[in-house]
Amino acid sequence: MRTTRGLKGKKAFVRSAVAMAAVGVLTLTAACTTGTSDDDATDANKFTTRDVTDGTTTFVLVENPDGGQTLSYAKDGPMELLEVEEDGNTLAFKDMNANGELDPYEDWRLEASDRAADLADDLTAEQISGLMLFSSHEGSPSDGLTDTQKTYLSESNLRAVLNAGSSDVEDNVTWVNEMQAYVETLTTSDAPYIPANFSSDPRNTATAADAGTVGSISLWPSNLGIAATFSTETAELYGRSISEEYRALGLTNALSPQIDLATDPRWLRDSGTLGEDPDLASELADALVTGYQSTYAEDGTNLGWGLDSVPTMIKHAPGDGSGEGGRESHTAAGKYAIAGDSIGDSLEVFAAASDSIGMMTDYSILLDTEGNSLGGGDSVGTAYDPETMAQIREQFDGVIVTDWGVLTGATDEGATMGMAWGAEDLTPAERYYQVLLNGTDMFGGVNDSTYILEAYNLWTEHYEAGEVDVDADTRWQQSGTRILTGYFAPGLFDSPFVDLDASVETVGAEATVEAGYQAQLDSVVMTKNDGVVSEATLEDWADKTVYIPHTYDTGHASSFGEGEYTEGPTLTVEAAEEFFAKVVTDTVEYDADGKVTSITAPDLSDVDIALVGMRSPSAGAVFSNSGLDQTTGTYYPLSLQYRPYTADGEYVRKVSIGGDVLADGTQENRSYFGATGTVSNEADLDAFERTVSAVDASGKDIPVVALIKASNPVVPTEFEADADAVLVGFGVSDKALIEVALGVSEAQGRLPIGFPASMDAVEAQDEGVAGDTETYVDSAGNDWKFGFGLNFSGPIAD
Repeated sequence: MRTTRGLKGKKAFVRSAVAMAAVGVLTLTAACTTGTSDDDATDANKFTTRDVTDGTTTFVLVENPDGGQTLSYAKDGPMELLEVEEDGNTLAFKDMNANGELDPYEDWRLEASDRAADLADDLTAEQISGLMLFSSHEGSPSDGLTDTQKTYLSESNLRAVLNAGSSDVEDNVTWVNEMQAYVETLTTSDAPYIPANFSSDPRNTATAADAGTVGSISLWPSNLGIAATFSTETAELYGRSISEEYRALGLTNALSPQIDLATDPRWLRDSGTLGEDPDLASELADALVTGYQSTYAEDGTNLGWGLDSVPTMIKHAPGDGSGEGGRESHTAAGKYAIAGDSIGDSLEVFAAASDSIGMMTDYSILLDTEGNSLGGGDSVGTAYDPETMAQIREQFDGVIVTDWGVLTGATDEGATMGMAWGAEDLTPAERYYQVLLNGTDMFGGVNDSTYILEAYNLWTEHYEAGEVDVDADTRWQQSGTRILTGYFAPGLFDSPFVDLDASVETVGAEATVEAGYQAQLDSVVMTKNDGVVSEATLEDWADKTVYIPHTYDTGHASSFGEGEYTEGPTLTVEAAEEFFAKVVTDTVEYDADGKVTSITAPDLSDVDIALVGMRSPSAGAVFSNSGLDQTTGTYYPLSLQYRPYTADGEYVRKVSIGGDVLADGTQENRSYFGATGTVSNEADLDAFERTVSAVDASGKDIPVVALIKASNPVVPTEFEADADAVLVGFGVSDKALIEVALGVSEAQGRLPIGFPASMDAVEAQDEGVAGDTETYVDSAGNDWKFGFGLNFSGPIAD
């Protein structure tokens, strides 16, 4: 295998062009000193330096004059500075390959893509193969730099690290700085410096227990909640605020936003989408990417890329979300997606966000309504499908990453998470080769480059046989350039270290926490109001009593173990206590295992209002093979109602569209016709009905308000008629839901996805078509369709 790069003619041309552009350069000298300190600076036109420490790692922070790039490097590391005289200024640059010269990729004055191309030209196949790696989940920043991490950084050249740990500021900053200092020590004349690039899945969605407090990370609605605001300004602010907190935690890449179109109301990841409408989703996706990837002046002016910017990874490729029966492709039960005749609507949303540095593909095997591969070839997951990937590449020229586990077959030796759907019969090297051939650049959850290097050899063989048009070095360099652009654009090469003191001030800053909470309030949707929700103040409720019933959830077993049994009040008592003088709830009895055996409502004679929290009917979880009974091998329906649902209606398929090819050549039938589906939180409806009964028994006119904590749409027929008001929150805190329900804040949200009229209506819709579900019309004649929502005055105008 070749281990050195070619294209030196191109390198000479690029450097010549840079030299001609930098006519004002007077000197170019290596500097191992600290330059000019802040205390003794006499020349305002010269860069300054100061030492910064987090208690574990000390680094040098360099400020260039006239708004030039901020630099940082380990104080005791091998990095040196280069000084350049330009237009009367003395500028500092990092000598990242220790050659004493200012190479184009070291020059922060150049475009990120030009710097990336220059460095990619310097790297070997082994080094670029390391850049193609995206680590498995690192869940414990408090452990600091581990030997395992040192191994994959030094031996596999991995640099993209997935931080799946907490948001503790000190733990994250000290870990990040320790790793950045370590990778500096790996720099040699043959191995140019490449910083670590820390990524994160979304971590700012509000929870029932915490509405966001100053000093902790800010909390916002889910993506579906952002969509409920119908506000591109809110979406951009969301991206901006999160990116600033991410950078303060040392995170320089976001594995988000998820911008899949919600084409099926049952899909287990609908909460992460921007709703069912392609136009709204497109506008919001563009705004989110802009917010994440920009840096802003204090007056709100968008300055473009900067040290507060975080490159995004839009996901999960057009067409995802259409799993047959609403099932999810993380597991074999949901690997077939009925995308329909095309992925046009979904592709429109991704095209609107094409400025994103990156995109993540999905797991799904996309089929048309006849069961044929949407790409026209073999039935394989998106990353393996040449036609589908070609459509994506026509719209998107950034870095493309596979989702975690896409390169592993379920039956591979030692596999713990294998989702190479349709490509299980390929060898690992063949899978990597095929995915690279289709235009992918990085491999999620892979810490070792062995198979990538084997794919390099395969590519060379195919090139020499005339089967591919470009040689392996050129193809690897293409990926290297795309990957490195995501490092250079946010200034990661120049300033990888994080100032702990500044981070403490940034993460959970009062203004950011307040903005997140305001977005939660703005996203709450009121779908029913029989006059009980009206404008009020905190004082109006301060002497009142609220009843909140008890519930429980049996949980879902998954790839990671048995389901978790949970129980408690349907709304957080601590949140309610911020509004009411007294909170009453049920009397609960338990068995020896702590599981609920009986619940009795109290006397409500002194109660002023009843608030019932109801989560969306929970039919499964992402890793739970939901929809498949693994004991019997039979399929069951995913339900959006609380009581058991038997799928025997006229629209239920008797023969599934997707299915594996069996040993006898026939296709597996995954139909669930006649089967019954249940949900783990049926007790939420019990809690509502118990509340209604208790109110009736009190003889008082106590308002009953249902607060739906939605991750999916709900079929409202089981509770709407008995509720005096219904409000819906998408990934918001209980505090925000309660505040809007009491009229302290006016409801402003609108439904980003319609709520179905019935499960028959759900069965009648097509999984891959957005907005084709018959929606629910309530007792007041209001249609709970996309865009519907009430405020104090009535329906909110479009």
